[in-house]
Amino acid sequence: MKILLTTLNSKYVHSNLALKYLYTVVAGENSHIEVREFTINNDPGYIFSELVRANYDMVCFSCYIWNIEQIKVLARDLKEARPEMKILAGGPEVSFDGPEFMKENSWADYIICGEGEYPFYRLCQVLESPDRRFDTVPGLIYRQDGKIYVNALLEPMDFNLIPFPYSILDCEDDRVVYYESSRGCPFRCSYCLSSTETSVRFLDMDRVKSELGYFLYKKPMQVKFIDRTFNCRPDRAYEIFKYLIDNDNGVTNFHFEICADLLDDRTLRLLSGARKGLFQMEIGIQSTNPPTLAAIGRKENVYPVLYNTERLMKLGNIHTHVDLIAGLPYESYEIFARSFDKVYDLRADMLQLGFLKVLRGTPMSSQIEAHGIKYRSHAPYEVISTDYISAEELVHLKMIENMVDIYYNRGGFEETMEFLIKSVNLGAFGFYEKLADFYYEKGYQHRDRKKEDQYRILLEFAASLGGEASDIKDKTRELLEADMKRSTNPEIFKRFLRKGWELPR
Repeated sequence: MKILLTTLNSKYVHSNLALKYLYTVVAGENSHIEVREFTINNDPGYIFSELVRANYDMVCFSCYIWNIEQIKVLARDLKEARPEMKILAGGPEVSFDGPEFMKENSWADYIICGEGEYPFYRLCQVLESPDRRFDTVPGLIYRQDGKIYVNALLEPMDFNLIPFPYSILDCEDDRVVYYESSRGCPFRCSYCLSSTETSVRFLDMDRVKSELGYFLYKKPMQVKFIDRTFNCRPDRAYEIFKYLIDNDNGVTNFHFEICADLLDDRTLRLLSGARKGLFQMEIGIQSTNPPTLAAIGRKENVYPVLYNTERLMKLGNIHTHVDLIAGLPYESYEIFARSFDKVYDLRADMLQLGFLKVLRGTPMSSQIEAHGIKYRSHAPYEVISTDYISAEELVHLKMIENMVDIYYNRGGFEETMEFLIKSVNLGAFGFYEKLADFYYEKGYQHRDRKKEDQYRILLEFAASLGGEASDIKDKTRELLEADMKRSTNPEIFKRFLRKGWELPR
């Protein structure tokens, strides 16, 4: 039986760890199984043609909020082209309300709910057996004789029984390498699918070090841990950090999602000795409003998080991302602005402004009436409005998000932005709000802009401020030239000066 494991990643540099696990558990018994990954940016006709002409007996899709709508269209077309082809779906987007998904999508022959390694292994055995006892596959939803059957879920396995996914498959040089040393999360954030898990399972430390040793030998550019809260056991995190520092290959960067308030003095001292670029930390702050934090199941006192994030930043050698989520319960536009200012003051390397997504199976999905949450009916199920913030205000935050991404996250405007924020004297949020209004009133959002055009737009914005605008404009131009000279190729800088400051129309 010829089987394909596939998905549509959000970008080419991303890869799918779930497919690698599934391949590893069955590859020894099935030589006719392949892994092939596409992206949501590939031409749909190209993907369709590739899958039809390969003549697979079964195609298995890994489904997430960023690809489910495109997978639905692709799978329906595949079923029309080859009705005998079996189609399996797995992943977070089909693991909840699976029977309803089967009813709505007639192309789906099988769904695997929850953790998939053993159920997939068992399904492959059943498909090759003469009696085809699908009722023996845990976590499987399947069609038979016009009816939909739902099997009981498998209890979470000992994580150490699941093989290392890179034991057979190569570690790609041109993609982010994903890795997990634990499954589950001890916290219960109401918007997160991890809140549905009841335990955290850890790989043995000797195995973790052995597998990290493989990555250090192979030297990929980045290994991204997908542990939901990597440092939920601070001593364990310390041991892994120390192993990576002691065995640093000078090339690979390791990314972790951490809880900042769990960082202790000992760990911070250890991290201070790491090579700059060795570690990247992502910290989900989400809000600084105590009623909001309580409503989403997080600690109400955010100050230990802010304090330790600031201490981490001061080390100067750890690339740090911080996250905020707009549209959460009890957070109005004004309250979100206060959260933004507090988090912006940390001066993290990246500030990711996200928007609430109401995911099936999460506690948040059962609280929509209590908070008047309206959200889009299709993936990614993003918030439209709540009792606390209007649709217009959320759209305004989208505009601000765009400005933060262009002028803060992408870098190259550091000194200029510091000067302008102080000159406008409205705080960071007020500044980005004013900049966003200017940018969108001018219509600059309607097409992609080169980086050098964004310098010209920022100078034009400085000139629009009024009052002592001429002084602000002159100083802004001076700082922009210094920022650009420092952050770009010298030839690009020279070309920019030759073309001048007038924005091409």
